[in-house]
Amino acid sequence: LGGLGFGMKWNMGWMHDTLHYFSSDPVYRKYMHNELTFSIWYAFFENFVLALSHDEVVHGKGSLMGKMAGDDWQKFANLRLLLSYMYAHPGKKLLFMGMEFGQWSEWDHDRSLDWHLLQYPQHQGVHKLVGVLNHLYKSIGAMHEVDFDQAGFQWLDLHDVSNSVLSFLRKDRSGEGQVVVVCNFTPVVRHNYRLGVPRQGFYREMFNSDSKDYGGSGQGNMGGVESRPVPFHGLEQSISMSLPPLGAIFFEVPAVINKADVKSEAS
Repeated sequence: LGGLGFGMKWNMGWMHDTLHYFSSDPVYRKYMHNELTFSIWYAFFENFVLALSHDEVVHGKGSLMGKMAGDDWQKFANLRLLLSYMYAHPGKKLLFMGMEFGQWSEWDHDRSLDWHLLQYPQHQGVHKLVGVLNHLYKSIGAMHEVDFDQAGFQWLDLHDVSNSVLSFLRKDRSGEGQVVVVCNFTPVVRHNYRLGVPRQGFYREMFNSDSKDYGGSGQGNMGGVESRPVPFHGLEQSISMSLPPLGAIFFEVPAVINKADVKSEAS
């Protein structure tokens, strides 16, 4: 208000910290955990765009795929994880051409994109993943309705440094539609991983970046998990899941059953 009239601002801090994190070997990521959590401290002071732009893939900086740590399998998994994490993080999204299918070479305005890469399954997988993320982002209110306000976001666990795991809730405008987001930033499968959740019921696994459809290893939860009355993370219900390597999972939070649940959740 009273400014120059720009509605949104590029979140360069998020971009810098996130790309530095993903370019680092996962064995060191537990020492860099704050590079992911710090963005939420200021996420709601501006109307931010999470910018992965042309500036990051020119002048010798390399492509987004080229920035990812690890061997080729880990690079593809890291890229899928990065894109999934970005779509779940508060703020509007900006990708630059070539990122949506994992182009290896940095952008060159004198030639076309490397569309021929789409003949290979791993690049097809990244391309399909971005299409699914676009659909989820557009169709699920919790993913986009409250991007610029604290009311649309809640940490579940930001302190699991040793496992390099982050988990949080995204909420729609009503507060009733919610999505649980869990990201495993290491190449280690984590079975029986327990997480506190806000409601009782079945948590449908609506998205998994490690799905074989996207070129992943196929680790997951067979469609979803049922909550149990086991207190965890300060919540009365919790779920036990398998976390895929270098993967992100989105769970659909079950609907509120009755008014007593609404009152309990609000308290």
